[in-house]
Amino acid sequence: MSGPLRVLHIITRLELGGAQRNTLHTVAHLDRRELSPALAWGPGGVLDAEAGALEDVRLHPVPELVRQVRPTGDVRALSALRRVIRQERPRIVHTHSSKAGILGRLAARLEGVPAIVHTVHGFGFTPLQPAPIRALFLSLERLAARWTTHVITVSRTDLERGVRLGLFPRDGVTVIRSGIPLGDYTGASGGETVRLELGIPEDAVLVTQIGNFKPQKAPLDFVRMAIRTSRASGNLFFLMTGDGPLRRRAMALVHEAGLDERFRFTGWRDDIPAILNATDIGVLASRHEGLPRAVVESLAAGIPVVATAVDGTPEVLRDHIDGFLVPPGDVGSLADHVLRLANDRELRRRMGGAPRDLAEFDIDTMVRRQEDLYRWIVSPPRS
Repeated sequence: MSGPLRVLHIITRLELGGAQRNTLHTVAHLDRRELSPALAWGPGGVLDAEAGALEDVRLHPVPELVRQVRPTGDVRALSALRRVIRQERPRIVHTHSSKAGILGRLAARLEGVPAIVHTVHGFGFTPLQPAPIRALFLSLERLAARWTTHVITVSRTDLERGVRLGLFPRDGVTVIRSGIPLGDYTGASGGETVRLELGIPEDAVLVTQIGNFKPQKAPLDFVRMAIRTSRASGNLFFLMTGDGPLRRRAMALVHEAGLDERFRFTGWRDDIPAILNATDIGVLASRHEGLPRAVVESLAAGIPVVATAVDGTPEVLRDHIDGFLVPPGDVGSLADHVLRLANDRELRRRMGGAPRDLAEFDIDTMVRRQEDLYRWIVSPPRS
């Protein structure tokens, strides 16, 4: 087949998250001289409109593709994905996220796609799941690995974990960092406007967590940390940007603690660089991660971070250099280190300005490395 190589990306749902934003950026910016991209996804996410506005990308909404495990519905989703693949005739199918990763790789295998790539943005089996569910998802990942030409992980921790669990051989996996538009953060402004809009005093120390309100991100741990630190310092304000099922519970905890005046819940925002420009201390209380986009964004914006030492986070955040790493679930340590930064302006300045080359986390570098991988898969070097 002549012409650009046809590549089909498949993702479960276009929620507001790093995997989703990076997938959209990838299909939008692949070199059209060599690659002809298409995208299949389960509609209903916040980023659907952004997908619909993509130029020169063939779009395939698949309503049957949902996050929940529903055997009958999943069979229909598999059939729908097979129809998309027959229509597209891709040389490469590239899957993202757990459900799309299993069904998309199976559909590609059944349709005889020559090359199947899967990106692990964090494994579908997590420490928060009951043991039987975790074992089921691990078994499904091992099965899908048999159909996979090559795996991408966003962290070296996930690479080593996958090799250890027998999900892929070491020579069948490549680390490609989850990227952000670095320039948007290194040159960010607008913090004063954000503070004015949200009613945050100019001299207050603003502590911010950016992420969804799901158990993975432990938003309630952030609130509990805020309650502890607020008792020790009257100059702290707290900001949570994002949304999800635990938002109401987080707001209730804040209200019960009498902290409404010092807390801001913004929902999802599209001005994250300005939010960080207004922030003094970044926090990420996650219980598990792939590669934490919010930490990379904070470091690029010159903000010290206190984060839990889970999965890929220690590969981004250098403990006692860019901020502090604490054990997951240890609200006391989270609070202690936030207070240490809050009470020491010079420490915040030094950690926020620590020399650091973040080039590997640039979003366009991420796309170019994926293109290199596609070329290698299609025409591997001769031994």
